Amino acid sequence: MRHSCSHILAAAVIKLFPKAKLGIGPATENGFYYDFDLVEPISEKDFDKISNQMQKLIKAKAPFIKKEASLQEAEKIFEKQPYKLSLLDDLRRRGEKTVSLYQVGEFADLCRGPHLDNAGQIGPFKLLKIAGAYWRGSEKNKMLTRIYGVCFPTQKELDRHLKMLAEAKKRDHRVIGKQLDLFSFHPEAPGDVFWHPKGLIIINELIKFWREIHRQAGYAEVRTPEILTKQTWKRSGHTSFFIDKMYRVITPNSKQWDMAIKPMNCDGGILIYKNRLHSYRELPLRIGEIGVVHRYESSGELHGIIRPREFTQDDAHIYCTPEQVKSELEGIIELCFKVYKTFGLKIDHLELSTRPKKSIGSDEIWEKAEKIMKQVLKEKKIPHQINEGDGAFYGPKFDFHLQDSLGRTWQCATVQLDFAQPENFELEYITAEGTKARPVMIHRVVYGSIERFLGILFE
Repeated sequence: MRHSCSHILAAAVIKLFPKAKLGIGPATENGFYYDFDLVEPISEKDFDKISNQMQKLIKAKAPFIKKEASLQEAEKIFEKQPYKLSLLDDLRRRGEKTVSLYQVGEFADLCRGPHLDNAGQIGPFKLLKIAGAYWRGSEKNKMLTRIYGVCFPTQKELDRHLKMLAEAKKRDHRVIGKQLDLFSFHPEAPGDVFWHPKGLIIINELIKFWREIHRQAGYAEVRTPEILTKQTWKRSGHTSFFIDKMYRVITPNSKQWDMAIKPMNCDGGILIYKNRLHSYRELPLRIGEIGVVHRYESSGELHGIIRPREFTQDDAHIYCTPEQVKSELEGIIELCFKVYKTFGLKIDHLELSTRPKKSIGSDEIWEKAEKIMKQVLKEKKIPHQINEGDGAFYGPKFDFHLQDSLGRTWQCATVQLDFAQPENFELEYITAEGTKARPVMIHRVVYGSIERFLGILFE
């Protein structure tokens, strides 16, 4: 329904602004958006006439008609739509011969679907806001105009959602942070947080509590460099699976990037483990790190301190024998429950995320890891959801989603079971029999991002 509503929005905008160029228009969790390249700027003052035009199609119950077309036919249909032609070029490079289109009224769009039978089945909707969005999410491309809307099956559900949005606006952590002089943002470091004295007091208290409970749980703390060599990230697989989010560094004597700022702490922790040979008597070895990491989130993904580009992970990596994996996973889950209870935060749900399409490691290793994680959840009688194909590229994971004061959910803790990185880095320990064996590695954060955790608390 929401996807269909995005097409109706595009149809209305093209009718009212015939020179508009079309980007893309997917559904979102509670609504939809569509991106436009406009000759004449529009504002929220135009929402009434756009909504009225949308209602005409809805009242006419215009059918959604699926059509198949060759690439050549599609190029003719969209000859005046450069962004659609760019998408068609991508399909040609992938070897596609035909594409699917959906037509509603006079409007046709490239689309795989699905859609409702007709526009009359679309429920109550409301256009919310306008934002800028770079084409394909890259700041190298042109900034398009994105129109956001929400859509629900009933007016009652729409009204409830709009009330929640109004309340969320009052509680926005970015407003609270400014009012209480906790932090600020500046264009000189887009997407990064400047912490003021009062805000840093709160961060330090969180870290103090973290250190206390982790010391009690048998963790030692380390600190690793923020910049590691390209070869290190290549060995761990990050250059193949995470490169789009990584800040790359060109050192003074190089012409191409040869180092990268860490997007996560695991590679540094692995190198500490690898520094010397370990005995089975040392395992499980629990090593924590309050580590600053950088990920290049697109401007559309940024959301105050809840999703900045630089953030602090309360990270830890556990190296253990295969026999110790279950008890370690159980201990981490109990630690997460303890922390969230301390802060009065409600766990909305826990997800088990399984193997993604792009991953490393054998089928056998993945099946083994997922089986262990399912056993832990079953034996601990923990309600959960299965999130197919959303695991880390090196292993399945538990994700804890917290509910905030308005009932919205945010992922905070994550626990990842990893048989692959010990293989990549040839990690070993000496067994009771005097032979060498691979440890199993568990990656985990409890706060998740300290900044995100604080954003939830502030609101």
